Amino acid sequence: MKKLGFLSFGHWANHPAYQARTASDTLLQSIDLAVAAEELGLDGAYFRVHHFAKQLASPFPLLAAVGAKTSRIEIGTGVIDMRYENPLYMVEDAGAADLISEGRLQLGISRGSPEQVIDGWRYFGHELKDGETDADMGRRKALEFLEKLNGRGFAEPNPNPMFPNPPGLLRLEPHAPGLRDRIWWGAASNATAIWAAEQGMHLQSSTLKYDENGKPFHIQQAEQIRLYREAWKKAGHAGEPRVSVSRSIFAITNDQDRLYFGHENDRGDKIGMIEADKRAIFGRSYAAEPDELIKELAKDEAIQEADTLLLTIPNTLGVDYNVHVLSSILQDVAPGLGWR
Repeated sequence: MKKLGFLSFGHWANHPAYQARTASDTLLQSIDLAVAAEELGLDGAYFRVHHFAKQLASPFPLLAAVGAKTSRIEIGTGVIDMRYENPLYMVEDAGAADLISEGRLQLGISRGSPEQVIDGWRYFGHELKDGETDADMGRRKALEFLEKLNGRGFAEPNPNPMFPNPPGLLRLEPHAPGLRDRIWWGAASNATAIWAAEQGMHLQSSTLKYDENGKPFHIQQAEQIRLYREAWKKAGHAGEPRVSVSRSIFAITNDQDRLYFGHENDRGDKIGMIEADKRAIFGRSYAAEPDELIKELAKDEAIQEADTLLLTIPNTLGVDYNVHVLSSILQDVAPGLGWR
């Protein structure tokens, strides 16, 4: 069995072929798709976070709305760029969204991806400490976020408050019990996956990672997952860690599918550069008729290693078509791979 969710980047553009032409379209359709995905039997609704782009950015209003409209499906992010965040304010936002969803939040955070603007986090009022890189800053903020999620008091109370205080130091409210155990780290390297395990975070691994040994993408990703699990065990954490991978997977079942994605199946892994000096490997997309798709996906080592698979969706094509995409995977592909 494998948990299956969708991952939406939440694009919009004023394009005649798009169903999501405005930010409002994308936000409202994201809620509708999450509701429909729950009805289909999908396990998760996840949303990407990008700043300074016509894509989803501020996740917590959306997560709260999805949580209020659904009752079972996990809701989450993949991922929130911690360089832009105030960790304490984020604790409050995340706590509220988790309580609204009654404990279904699965929050993916990370250092973040290459940005639309140069050092965009500076426009949000954040600066590096002496000798710190932006990656260091992202991890520092992540650790502060994790610490404050634990619900222990840390702030000295006012002796003359507007409202009576409980005894002792004060914590942030609202506190969401158990949320600290549902935080995921998006890792692009083996080293950061190991670090995430040491901190007791679950692992999100996407369709790109640093090219660390020249092997095919899915093999490198599977190696990363195994290193992560070994580090989790070595750290002595209670419980089992969760691992998600994301993939673009399309079952070709009609002419519309073939028109949109029939050209995707010939594509293999790609090598590129991110941040000017980091060689990265980008995983392939999968698009084929269901029987062929089952054969191809069975060879993907990282998918086999992960307990959760996030299906990246073409959100601009609208709710109805994406319901069709997800339904085809659930009905025509997942059973053949033992996922359902």
